[in-house]
Amino acid sequence: MEPFKIYNPTAPEVPIVVSVPHCGIAFPDDIKREYVSSLIQAPDDTDWFVDKLYDFAPALGITLITANYSRWVIDLNRDPDSKPLYSDGRIITALCPTTTFLGEPLYTDKREAVDDHEVKRRYELYYRPYHEKIQALLNEKKAKFGRVLLWDCHSIRQMVPTIQKDKFPDLILGDADEQSASPELIKTTIDTLSSSSLKVSHNHPFKGGTITRTFGKPDENQHALQLEMPKVNYMDDSETRYDEARANQMRSLLKKTFDQLITRLC
Repeated sequence: MEPFKIYNPTAPEVPIVVSVPHCGIAFPDDIKREYVSSLIQAPDDTDWFVDKLYDFAPALGITLITANYSRWVIDLNRDPDSKPLYSDGRIITALCPTTTFLGEPLYTDKREAVDDHEVKRRYELYYRPYHEKIQALLNEKKAKFGRVLLWDCHSIRQMVPTIQKDKFPDLILGDADEQSASPELIKTTIDTLSSSSLKVSHNHPFKGGTITRTFGKPDENQHALQLEMPKVNYMDDSETRYDEARANQMRSLLKKTFDQLITRLC
């Protein structure tokens, strides 16, 4: 299986790439038996249905890239050297995690770390190809349009006590403390998202992960933004099933936001 899927534009192309790095649920056959089977049947830390939520993007001229493998195999939005992205005491899983966000052991042997050789192997097989493909897509679009935006999509449970005690805001825009995108694109995004009744937070409690921080180079006309949202925005209250009504409301807001960003970029 390839590490990712690409969904090409079905309308005139625009300079936006949408990335969904945490929607994958597959586990390679050669390591699958090492995991706790009851956990990987429905990997809880998955950004469930985010790929479905954004499947309208190609019809706007946007290229969509989605991950096939679970973040429990390797986390595509973590630093390659597992350097912490935050220093506020929250739980931060490694590049190749050994626990869930709630601290449950992922492996049957309850290992505290994946050995370096195996981390490097997974990096070459799954992590590097995803990141290299993103850069290739960005390069292609920047060559055509002069500037490009990467939009990195994420979701999370409404409550994750190991990250913060309170419920998360409805929408959390991350731009590495305004370093990963131009002020114009940041303002356009915040203003459009804020036109809804949803509570929008900026860089708190998430500033954008490694993807946003790596690919956001506004001085080179390559911008990156991360949008995080609680799953109840498009799933049911149990955060287990896709809710069409909630999802359609969110999709409408996302389309409106992309329309505004396309106007600014083109």
